[in-house]
Parts: sequence; C-alpha cells; structure tokens
Amino acid sequence: MTGLFNGKFGIWLFLASEVMLFGALFSTYVLLRVGAETWPHGYTLLNVPLATLNTLVLIVSSVTMVMAWASLKMDQFGKFQMYLGVTILLALVFLVVKGFEYGAKFEHHIHPATNTFYAIYFTLTGLHGLHIIGGVVVNLYLLLAGGALWKREPERLINRIECAGLYWHFVDLVWIFLFPVLYLL
Repeated sequence: MTGLFNGKFGIWLFLASEVMLFGALFSTYVLLRVGAETWPHGYTLLNVPLATLNTLVLIVSSVTMVMAWASLKMDQFGKFQMYLGVTILLALVFLVVKGFEYGAKFEHHIHPATNTFYAIYFTLTGLHGLHIIGGVVVNLYLLLAGGALWKREPERLINRIECAGLYWHFVDLVWIFLFPVLYLL
C-alpha cells in the first residue's frame, strides 16, 4: 500500500512520463545547440518583456491554484471558485500573450522552418501551450462540476484539485526552464 489515493499515484506516473517527454526535447535542444557552428541568442530574436510577463503570470497562477486547494481544505467553497477562476483566467492571459508573440513572428514571416532555433522555439513553446490548454480544460471542468461533487463527496473534490494542482505546477515548472533556455541564453 502506497498511502496515496489512486488519482494521486496516477498523476505522479503521468508527470513522470511528461518529464521524459520534455527531458527528451530539452536534450535535443542542448545537442543541437552544442553541435551548431553558430547559435543565435534568444534575447536578440524573441520578446523578453512579454516572456517575462508570462513568467510572472504563471507564477501567480501557481499561487492561486494552491489557494484554491487550501480554500477547499478550509471548507470555503466560494473562495475555491474564485481562486480556481483566477487560475483559469491567468492561464488564458498567458495564451493570449503567447498568441501576440507568435503573431508578431508570423507577420515577419518567421515560422518553424526559418531555422533550427525557431523550430525548437515553436516546438517547445507550442507543446507547452497545449499543456496550458489541457490544464484550462481540466480546471474549467472542476470549476463547473465541482459544486455537485462538493455536496456529495467533498474529499474527492479536494483530491481532484490536488491532482490538477500537481499538473499545473508541472506546467509552470516547464515554463521556468523554457524561459531562460530560450529567451535569455
């Protein structure tokens, strides 16, 4: 017996596979960068202020995710709804900002086929964006359907929010690695 409920054990296994996925992509980036004769500095090609804003947005969203879970633990369903709603809103802000960043690149005819750097940039940030969308879908479902579950089985909702929070923190952590690797180095 692990002492973990099945959902939590399952999310840890899923996150382990996600670490392998992003680890492989980061390793590919390192191998391509080290093997290249020249490599552009991300800060000369990418919008560092927008990426910094997005970093702050995701860090705050991690805090609001924790506050959503803590609100349930303190039997404050209304505060849970507010904090989870703010988490979702911040995730959407991240995506909108990233959309502006992508839009600016596309307007200048910069796309994944432009060069190896942009291929990696669009692959890593695009995959990360898909993970953000997945988190929004799950959190939105928990926000909308959470009330009924809270009335029937509050502990089950708390466990589901904890699992969603673990996923969300992973997504934020991936960005914490992507930001300096792509934008600052």
